[in-house]
Amino acid sequence: MEPVSLQTSPDLSAHPLPQVVYEHLDHIDQEDVADSAVCREQAQEILADPEVSLSWREAIADRLRQVNLLLAKRTVSGGDSY
Repeated sequence: MEPVSLQTSPDLSAHPLPQVVYEHLDHIDQEDVADSAVCREQAQEILADPEVSLSWREAIADRLRQVNLLLAKRTVSGGDSY
């Protein structure tokens, strides 16, 4: 799978577009631990941003909850930690 380009919003805010993070969360189980942690951190930044619409924040919160449940059930190996 190709890495997802995490484009920033037009106002040059610190986090990527909500749509990009939402889609990225859908494929997070196919990434390494470090990349998935970055994506989850970006999702948290979007959730904390009152400038992002409530509908996007709710959708991302839902998907983030699902991802966290999935990752919690995944077997940890080697130097991974979750």
